[in-house]
Amino acid sequence: MSSRWHRAIAELSTQGDAARAAAQRVQDVPSGQRTTAAAIAYAAETDYLRSASTLLRAHLTDRRPPRRLPGTRVWPCLRDVWKERVLDRRGGLWRAIPRDAALAQMRSAPSDPLLAAVIDQAEALQASLRGKRQLNRLYESYIPDRTASPAASGLGSGRTAPTLPGFPDPGHPLNRAFPRGGATGMRIQPGREAEFNELSSDRSAVSARALAFGDAVLALLVEHRTQGASPESGRLRGAGRWVGREQQLVPDRAKWPAKLNGYQGAALAGFGWLVLACTGLPLTFGQRADLISHYTLLFLAAGLIACTGTALIYRHGPKLITAPGPRALVPGIAAAVFAFTVWQGQGPVADYYFAGPYDRYDREYANGCLAASPYRHDAVRSMVDGGVLTVTPVEGGTTLRLGPAEDGSTHPLRPLDRATRTVLDEYGC
Repeated sequence: MSSRWHRAIAELSTQGDAARAAAQRVQDVPSGQRTTAAAIAYAAETDYLRSASTLLRAHLTDRRPPRRLPGTRVWPCLRDVWKERVLDRRGGLWRAIPRDAALAQMRSAPSDPLLAAVIDQAEALQASLRGKRQLNRLYESYIPDRTASPAASGLGSGRTAPTLPGFPDPGHPLNRAFPRGGATGMRIQPGREAEFNELSSDRSAVSARALAFGDAVLALLVEHRTQGASPESGRLRGAGRWVGREQQLVPDRAKWPAKLNGYQGAALAGFGWLVLACTGLPLTFGQRADLISHYTLLFLAAGLIACTGTALIYRHGPKLITAPGPRALVPGIAAAVFAFTVWQGQGPVADYYFAGPYDRYDREYANGCLAASPYRHDAVRSMVDGGVLTVTPVEGGTTLRLGPAEDGSTHPLRPLDRATRTVLDEYGC
């Protein structure tokens, strides 16, 4: 059998072990790291489910498995944001559940007891997805009964609120979002408590069913692709690599205080000034380099610097201003000094590197090798025409023709004719 199948099955088995270890890790880690462990567990379960679905599809169509199984990519610089996204979407587990087309493909394959077990688990996963989608539809807005006893009021006694025109279902999201008739409460629709409990159970069992589906697929592949031989340990990809490394994945960081004191506010102002000064760099250099026609790129660069600086302040700002009392102001003062240097220095630096033709003539010739000649700065008339700088001595003499004479250019001025070259050689330029 193909070595690629052996490798793929081994990696699938390793992903399943990692998913189980991640689920157990949620119970074992300290409370401060539990949310990170839960995010890793969700992502590991999703990796296992996606990989199992991918290999099952390749097996049913008798194709070679992919070289790399699906794996969650952890964002390197935004791991806090990554964690919140994974927790909010349960790692993408709901989207990874096999849909009707995949289920139809399984049912159309030749009958097999192991495949039947896979189909049962896929149907269970679809039941979990149905519970997730329909559970909220069993709630309704209602008008409490003001005359009922407190105990009955706590059980949601009253009558169903009127529905919006065109939406007769009381559980429709619009009817729950915009209750009518003075409705102030939310309850399970009367008579549907058993259905609610069933859907709730299906939804909460999605993790166990995802692991069971992966195990069923693994058993099927081992039987048909490796002749029953147990797979060896494979390479671990995706979120499973972070099991047991919660602190390394999302380290504990200082939090922003609920209310800034005066010193912290002043420090934050210094950080903001530094970001503003750095934001002006592309615009200043773009103007000196005569790139205003590319204003879109210049503003994009300025916006990128502003966003990057703001993100860095948000990420590291709490740690910098946690010092007690006036000591919290020290990083802000340092940032303000650096911002003042950048603010005042960017113009002269840009002028130096992107000087105009007259300034470049003074820098390269008039203040150097021609300083004691009739071509010194105060003894010539100069003009630019068609990218050529002409320099004519007031007392008479050979007219120098130098180029390229362009605004914002970084190219040195060079002689454009033999007479100019002869004069420059005479003065050792």
